[in-house]
Amino acid sequence: MNLSRLPALRRELAPDAPAITDDVLGTLSNTAVHELVERYARHLAHHGVRAGDIVAAKLTNRTELVAALFAAWRLGAAFTPVNPALTPAETRYQLTDCRAKVVVAEAPTVELPASVSVLTLEELAMPAPAAAVLPEIPADPEAGGDDLALVIYTSGTTGRPKGVELLHRNIDAMTRAMVESMKLTEADHSLLILPLFHVNGIVVSVLSPLRAGGRATIVGRFSPKGFFAVLERARPTFFSGVPAIYAMLANLPSDVRPDTSSLRFAVCGAAPMPRQLIDLVEKRFAVRLIEGYGLSEATCASTSNPLDGPRKPGTVGLPLPHQTVAVMDGDGRLVTDGGVGEVVIKGPTVMRGYLGRPEETAKAIRDGWLHTGDVGRIDEDGHLVLVDRVKDMIIRGGENIYPKEIETVLHDHPAVLEAAVVGCPDEVLGEVPLAFVSLCEGTDLDPHEIGAFLAERLAPYKRPVGVRVVPGIPKNPVGKIDKPTLRRHALTR
Repeated sequence: MNLSRLPALRRELAPDAPAITDDVLGTLSNTAVHELVERYARHLAHHGVRAGDIVAAKLTNRTELVAALFAAWRLGAAFTPVNPALTPAETRYQLTDCRAKVVVAEAPTVELPASVSVLTLEELAMPAPAAAVLPEIPADPEAGGDDLALVIYTSGTTGRPKGVELLHRNIDAMTRAMVESMKLTEADHSLLILPLFHVNGIVVSVLSPLRAGGRATIVGRFSPKGFFAVLERARPTFFSGVPAIYAMLANLPSDVRPDTSSLRFAVCGAAPMPRQLIDLVEKRFAVRLIEGYGLSEATCASTSNPLDGPRKPGTVGLPLPHQTVAVMDGDGRLVTDGGVGEVVIKGPTVMRGYLGRPEETAKAIRDGWLHTGDVGRIDEDGHLVLVDRVKDMIIRGGENIYPKEIETVLHDHPAVLEAAVVGCPDEVLGEVPLAFVSLCEGTDLDPHEIGAFLAERLAPYKRPVGVRVVPGIPKNPVGKIDKPTLRRHALTR
């Protein structure tokens, strides 16, 4: 199904049912959301947006961003969300790179390219121009499946950000898999705490529950201290987070004992989550945590531990419906004996490519396989075990070291809340590992103690040359550990 039809379909099936809630507009019914989308679409059409154009939105988490997305789709245009924390130069780069026609913003701005017009939320709140005409909604629910739907920009940790082109059929396949794997129904209610400039926030926390007939509550900004008050008030059935969020929640004072009885489960993605943290979160907050794996280039998720039945700690689960996940060696052969190789993905969720970058697209997608750059193996039960990122591997005197193995051991120490290991240059060995850790509230870490702790658990060549205790591990905009920043810090040792 082309999800551009979703607001109209929901209004037709359940006009008064709640659809989206936020702190600004409150709770909007299916009818109210449909009317909001239609008004926005007329404003966009009045500003010259037509099929094939791209509409941008530089907004914080709020209902208006979702309305702008559906309004762009209503016109046959694509949508790109812009991180509101980006600098003017970064914003101009994204809007110029994707050739955006219009950007929706909270207020007028002078930071944009001359070719991009601005629509403010105040303007969008006004009645739509009477002369603006909307196209007919196609009778065929599959129409436009190969049209561009989303352009999601990567975080840019390996260079200038690239626009990931996701088609309507990609979005359809991903939301269908989410509904199926998470067993979503009209009774489900998502609490969105991840940013809406990332595909996870859009697809998992908004589009999937709406497709299932459920609803979503949008949190403007995540706060660990205020999160559970919001959860108790909204009573959602699930939410999706990243390891950094769960680490902050686990580090709350011990007297924080929230009512989580409304939750069926919680999801963790974006980066592997230490099994120690999974156990801590589940036991402390009485919630079943489902870990998954994916990336923007595959429309968000490709594997997940099962919602029901046995899970395998230390793995990121089984392939989601309609996707194939495998491991490939350096010669392009699939590894079928449990050995280590690059994780590759095939299926209807794989992106069309990187916008305007045919050479990089050809490197990423070869013979239908999306090459992720992640190192992993498939265990005897078909579960994916992530070993590390290809680019994060450290070669110390000819020995390959995967930082994730060291990080896993560091997480076993009771004082360690988060850990990250990076390579730093060494004149003799080429590279050596250096560890950064943040500590649990009220704990301390003796360097000699951690040295002895690691010596019992790691071979000498794997042991970090140092362990730096820091107030917090830096993260990129989507919540992943920012290893490029840590590598720069490592150079100061």
